[in-house]
Amino acid sequence: MSDSLRIEELRRRVQKDPASIAFAQLAEEYRRAGQFEEAIAVARAGLAQHPAYLSARVTLGRALIEIGRLEEAAAEFEYVVRAAPDNLTAVRQLAEVHQRRRQSSNEAKSKQPATSSVDSPAMPVTPVVAVPHAPETSAPIGTDPPVRAEERAIVELEAWLAVLASERSARQSSRRRPR
Repeated sequence: MSDSLRIEELRRRVQKDPASIAFAQLAEEYRRAGQFEEAIAVARAGLAQHPAYLSARVTLGRALIEIGRLEEAAAEFEYVVRAAPDNLTAVRQLAEVHQRRRQSSNEAKSKQPATSSVDSPAMPVTPVVAVPHAPETSAPIGTDPPVRAEERAIVELEAWLAVLASERSARQSSRRRPR
């Protein structure tokens, strides 16, 4: 069945029964087809009636990422992770949101124009002197400097992913052992 036929069939099901959970499938199909605004609208309308439907929140978050609404996407993934900490898709997507935030932050910093005497010739040129700056929280000698909250969150998410992966591996290996 083609994507457009599948979307049309699901759209009719949701129109026929607005309380149906088929909205989640419809939103996912819209997202896969690159129709992100439609996916967002359908997911939000369905979540108004089924707020605990976690897979629909994941679909909503993914569509929000695609159009660059990272704060809203993070809120959806955080909701899912709080409700189901072992939802690896939500954890990975949340890590991706943090990575994209960090990238856009770094890009913004690199695009900031440097001021020079050429830009404002009437201003006297004053040499810039580097002044050592003590960190706000002093760390004991031999320890790493304080890390920004966002970087700490990424490290925690990566550690969380590693723990979940090892737990999953342990469960799978215990199932394989003959009894």
